[in-house]
Order: sequence, then structure tokens, then C-alpha cells
Amino acid sequence: MRENHLGRPIATVVLAMSADGKISDATRSPTLFGSSADKAHLETQVALADGVLGGAASLRAGGTAMRVSTPELLQQRTVQGKPPQPVQIICSRSGKIPPMLPFFRQNVPRWLLTTNAGAKEWEGQPGWERILVLETAQGDVDLLAAMHQLAKLGLGRLAVLGGGELVAGLLAAGCIDEMWLTVCPLVFGGKEAPTPVDGGGFSLHQAPRLQLQEVKRVEQEVFLHYRVQR
Repeated sequence: MRENHLGRPIATVVLAMSADGKISDATRSPTLFGSSADKAHLETQVALADGVLGGAASLRAGGTAMRVSTPELLQQRTVQGKPPQPVQIICSRSGKIPPMLPFFRQNVPRWLLTTNAGAKEWEGQPGWERILVLETAQGDVDLLAAMHQLAKLGLGRLAVLGGGELVAGLLAAGCIDEMWLTVCPLVFGGKEAPTPVDGGGFSLHQAPRLQLQEVKRVEQEVFLHYRVQR
């Protein structure tokens, strides 16, 4: 992977999607629908990262962090001088994340990217090693500033695991470098089912362009590796 000179971490989106481009069903079920090969692929990408970035809605649905558990991958991180687990970074404007989630009992470092209002939700409460407040004039999380701050804190590589609105925001800010999309053999349908990139969308002329790097088939799944063109 190429070296990044933008003062922010290299960011790779890693998502599984249905054949019709959905990352969950219309009820946003937390059940992972990829095969064991896809789960191994996801863990491999997480093991390469210094931090795992995800949205609060995805955390509220799934309840847990994506941890590295395979002994070979844990050993790989040790050899590379990395801690056993990447930092789990949750992006939430409101900060309204239930403290009883299993996520808060897992042995992982936890950081929160939020606004001033979101930080107030956690005043006097444990749960996060760091709370980073980076707010736009509109009261949203300033994703570009957040990425630069994460680099200053020593994170050189991020695995972005969704959801679609977070990925859309990072793409719009020019902060996504690569995408791994696993196409799984099922169809969800439904206009309310989330996609890899939600939000307001891009016009044809503004749409980020991708360069295909690799195509790999494992049984009934197809693994697509893209680089985002600048």
C-alpha cells in the first residue's frame, strides 16, 4: 500500500454486502451474513490497522467491537510492535451509546469521536480512554479534523467498518483510500436497507472514482479491492 502524505491515517473501508448492494436488511439486523472466509478476511484487515473506526448506529445494533482473536494475527501484531488490539473508535454526534453494551466490557482501547453535546453525555462516566471533541459549525463531528487528530495521536492506518453515513462523510472529506467489498450471494432489497455509502449521495460529476486492484472468488463470494482515485 502506498505511503500517505496527507497528515491523516490511511483509511480502508471493509464491508460485506448483498448482491443488491445492501450491508444489512431493512431492520438493520446485527447478524453477520458473510461466510467464514469473509469473517477471516475482515479480521485480517482489522489486524493490519492501528484503529477500527465505526459509527454509533452500527455499535448500537451489534453491541461489540471487532477484535483480533486468531493467534497468528496476534503474533503478527506483536512482531510489528503493535498492541494486541487496535483502538476501537466510535463516531457519534449525540454520544448516546448505551453503557451496558458488551462493547464496554471487552478488553480493547476505546475512543469516542463526538461533539460538545456528545461529550456531555459521558461527563463523570467511565467507558472511554479518550473523548475527542471535533465539531463543525453545524454541530456535526468534523471528520477531516478528526482524521488529522488521529494521525497526531499515532494512528497510521484505519479500518473503517461502517455504517454507510460515516463512509459517505469520509468519502466526501477525501479521507478514504481503499475499499474492500465482499459481495455475498443473497438479496435483501428494501429502500430502507442500508448500503455501503448512505447519506445524501454524490452527483455523477462529484462521485468518487475507484480503481480496481484485485478480484478474488472464494466459493460463492467475490472479494473486490478498490483504490480511491485522487
